[in-house]
Amino acid sequence: MSTIFTSPYDDVDIPVVPVHEHVLARARERGERPAIIDGPTGRTITYAQLADQVDRVAGGLAARGFGKGDVLAIVAPNIPEYAVVFHAVSRVGGTVTTVNPTYGAEEIGYQFSDAEATLAVTIEMFLDTVLSAAEQSGVEEVFVLGGGGEKGRPFTELVGEPFDGEVDIDPREDVAVLPYSSGTTGMPKGVMLTHHNLVANLEQCVAGVDVGTEGEETVVAVLPFFHIYGMQVLMNSTLALGNTIVTMPRFDLEQFLSLVQEHEVTRAFVVPPIVLALAKHPLVDQYDLSSLTNLTSGAAPLGAELGKAAEARVPTAEVVQGYGLTETSPVTNLSPAGAAKPGTVGVLVPNMEMRIVDPETGEDLGPNEDGEVWFRGPNVMKGYLGRAEETGQMLDDDGWLHTGDIGQVDEDGYLTITDRLKELIKYKGFQVPPAELEALLITHPDVADVAVIGIPDEEAGELPKAFVVKTPDSDVSEQDIIAYSKEHLASYKQVREVEFIDEIPKSAAGKILRRELR
Repeated sequence: MSTIFTSPYDDVDIPVVPVHEHVLARARERGERPAIIDGPTGRTITYAQLADQVDRVAGGLAARGFGKGDVLAIVAPNIPEYAVVFHAVSRVGGTVTTVNPTYGAEEIGYQFSDAEATLAVTIEMFLDTVLSAAEQSGVEEVFVLGGGGEKGRPFTELVGEPFDGEVDIDPREDVAVLPYSSGTTGMPKGVMLTHHNLVANLEQCVAGVDVGTEGEETVVAVLPFFHIYGMQVLMNSTLALGNTIVTMPRFDLEQFLSLVQEHEVTRAFVVPPIVLALAKHPLVDQYDLSSLTNLTSGAAPLGAELGKAAEARVPTAEVVQGYGLTETSPVTNLSPAGAAKPGTVGVLVPNMEMRIVDPETGEDLGPNEDGEVWFRGPNVMKGYLGRAEETGQMLDDDGWLHTGDIGQVDEDGYLTITDRLKELIKYKGFQVPPAELEALLITHPDVADVAVIGIPDEEAGELPKAFVVKTPDSDVSEQDIIAYSKEHLASYKQVREVEFIDEIPKSAAGKILRRELR
């Protein structure tokens, strides 16, 4: 019999509407309230302007024959127009595929082709790469925000008469967005998220947990909108609530701190490397961050000690964790305001079910037992684009999504993610989660950053090896780090080898790229 964990919150009614309709429902009545501020320049789009620009770009797209079933790629950093293009495409029934702008031409070309994109929108900085990618794919036109020059077409060409057509969108079936999963295994896959998936998750987050007070919050958008966390939790949920987004095109600690101070930012959605900077970087003391009430960390496990260290530096803010996947649009768990448990990712959002399953036997496990985390709910993806076999491996016939993450649930329903199933280090039959070792080693005063992987060993199978970035002027040795791990960990978890490096390779979303360390 299945042991199914459920949300402590009552189920919510999820409107069956397209995502643009849900997010922008009250944009016009919000009028002159700032919707999006471009951090570096201060350029501002109000809610009324946002609604108007979405209609006009939708009109321009429709006039070009772009509509239902067509795919447009956005290859851009966080700028105010990102939301305009995203919702204009939705308005005409098309699909957006969001692309990491730091990718090379081959990687972008692969996504263009796989997604079958026909139009792309980018900025001048990435134009050459995007044009090169367009040549090797089916992208016919590339529009450039803020220019165009001789090579690309100026984005202004896409701004037409306000769209007033009716499009027959089926929110439960039609794909609104096609983000690509990070491909920590194999080639990146297009994740088909329907309008209903996105709207469901926005409602789940608002109803279940404190994601912000309507109309009274300012949120700094440092996480990329091309990643599902930035797109949904930052961009769409902030706009749906009528709050203000301050965009940052890339993470720069000094700019982040100065924007928080200047705009009196109330909440920041971050990843562990940013929490690490807030906990350990000397610059933090030079800024007034007292407007911050909430720091929500996601995308990778955050150790309890690191969260506490950041709270000590920014005492007005509660540091909490959330959890989710691209395949769940993304949020499945969030920490209730004022009731976070450090080290956990919180409780299930409404309308969600969860199981913890023994990966070896397929048996359901109870509280405080480690197993693979499975989810079911209205935010679970339709599937992977053109990959029926891989969809079948991830999503079973009963609608359960097998995450590949290992975790356990306590008596109160709080989930702790211990690691990726594929990344567990197998030491003499024991399973060692690298994230647990990293959470400990980062508490060493001479460790600025750390990643742990398993290295092959004839006798043990695999041994834990730590890659360590020292703090400035530190003369910490390999023996010091090994001794520290011995002091705090069971023998089978102890670090057996240490290598000092300049920086830990990470994805745009802040996940450690362990494959680059192997």
